Amino acid sequence: MNLGDMGSMLAAGPAPKGDIALELCALSKVYDIKRGMFKPPGQVRAVDDVSLRLYRGETLGLVGESGCGKSTLAKMLLGLLEPSAGNVLINGQEVDPTRRRDNARRLQPIFQDPYSSLNPRKTVAQIVGLPLKLHRIGDAASQQRQVRAMLDLVGMPERTHGQYPNQLSGGQRQRVAIARALVLRPDILVCDEPTSALDVSVQAQILNLLLDLKAEFGLTYLFISHNLGVVEHLVDRVAVMHRGSIVELHTREQIFNHPQHPYTRMLLASALTPDPGRGIPELLVAQ
Repeated sequence: MNLGDMGSMLAAGPAPKGDIALELCALSKVYDIKRGMFKPPGQVRAVDDVSLRLYRGETLGLVGESGCGKSTLAKMLLGLLEPSAGNVLINGQEVDPTRRRDNARRLQPIFQDPYSSLNPRKTVAQIVGLPLKLHRIGDAASQQRQVRAMLDLVGMPERTHGQYPNQLSGGQRQRVAIARALVLRPDILVCDEPTSALDVSVQAQILNLLLDLKAEFGLTYLFISHNLGVVEHLVDRVAVMHRGSIVELHTREQIFNHPQHPYTRMLLASALTPDPGRGIPELLVAQ
């Protein structure tokens, strides 16, 4: 698999108009908070009535500042948090939180920190093979073949298969996490800041790997990030999240060239550029 630099990544095309792979229907998450001994408890709406459609084969970027609710939304999709209201549909079927094993066959995560998401007591091959054992897919010999094939696909040499996570680099750990997510052949990957803990050069390699895997397996991505440069190169459409709500949802070109919502314009204006003094795009200055 040839992995070039970030500049070689192909720009994503327009959003497909085919089947809906993932749908969020009025999804909300409310937390109760204590406000002192003599004050009534209050509430914080981490996610507020979010509805989204993710089409099969597309990459939808979810952006927003830290604390806006992106990761909370991802955890509800994955069944790690129970929504206060609303529901999630995968391939038109409502997700049952009590059937997490079935849901894992269709939806898998790639987390931000590859070290904390891997079992330090398991070898690379054991980590990637565990989902196959839990779901009782094939016998021991076929599971080993699938593990070797998947690790080879993500660029992990055979000498690393018996190593432990603390013996790997950050980029290698994330490759193992990707292999583990893909070994069940899910339709959808939820990528929650999958490159933010990596060096810039390694980020480019992992992003190109995700693009190659998407093309090979026909995957659908929900890509959560605060890095607008990465999002601009990778996604088809962008959903902008602010204070738990989606404030703007358009194609990549619309968001980056003609943002409509004031928060979107502010978010783009805050992005760093290689040229000092040019952090605010000219189109925003004109407005």
